[in-house]
Amino acid sequence: MKVCIIGSGAFGIALASIFNKNKHNIILYSNNKSEVKELKEKRISPKLPNYEINKNIKITGSLRRAINKSDLVVIAVPAHAIDSVCEKISTHITKTMHILIATKGIENDTCSFLNEVVERHINTNKIAVISGPSFAVDIVKDIPVGFSLATTNVRTQNLIKSLMENDKTKLRVTQDIIGVEICGAIKNVMAIASGMLEGMKVTDTTKALFLTESLNDIKELIDALGGNKKTILSFAGFGDILMTCTSPNSRNFTYGKLIGEGKIKEAEKYIENTTVEGLYTLKSIKELIKREHVKMPIVNLISDIITNNKEKEELLNFLINK
Repeated sequence: MKVCIIGSGAFGIALASIFNKNKHNIILYSNNKSEVKELKEKRISPKLPNYEINKNIKITGSLRRAINKSDLVVIAVPAHAIDSVCEKISTHITKTMHILIATKGIENDTCSFLNEVVERHINTNKIAVISGPSFAVDIVKDIPVGFSLATTNVRTQNLIKSLMENDKTKLRVTQDIIGVEICGAIKNVMAIASGMLEGMKVTDTTKALFLTESLNDIKELIDALGGNKKTILSFAGFGDILMTCTSPNSRNFTYGKLIGEGKIKEAEKYIENTTVEGLYTLKSIKELIKREHVKMPIVNLISDIITNNKEKEELLNFLINK
């Protein structure tokens, strides 16, 4: 079967490695001509410098060629680019194609979940969302990894499972698209706060307090927005939150750590050269909970520390007094 991956970032390449292991026809799309040229010639991306892209994975800068006759189209671009990408690919998508969203976040201007953004441009019910604890640098090492796969379409579910599952990749299916999207988006915000605590050199006991409170807050947010509370215990929930909020491989955690250490200039320089999705999502989540009248003061506090110069130590006071 043919799988088209829109987005040649680290995660897009990592997903390509899974599909390729399962002997499918993979084509990776980038809209950057120089990047396409470099990837074709060197088979190595600076985003994953220790991984050589298998020669069976095709690389193109042509959307038409990438999508044509695909069974599955995987969207793996940053959240802020989803709207423009879907507008561009909409003319190439046919009714037989299935779509897998591998991006985490919530649209800023509308507070729409990413499946809603896709549906805005593409008239289909063959949509799924994938999320879970999965650093690209680990996936390409062919290690055991688990994902939550959220879809209400059984055919889409079965297709993606057949394309992805193998001796190292596990998929657990759910119909709770909202819950999976919430977990995938907000965990990046929580990782920034967790990084702050790391930078302040708090104890593991306090870190555990923060993680526990975060899980409870996210569970209530899922419920308030119409999702299933149990999703907090999934790969997309607890699994991804645990990984992203504790690992130095997390860009959101690293950014928060710099703030916690008081290295504000270094933090500003870091986001100039690195995509920190939690910053984009923070604005969306803050507006979403305000619009839906959901109480989640931790989000406002994180925002105040980052944008309004509120003392980072307020995070410790909040954990006790909330």
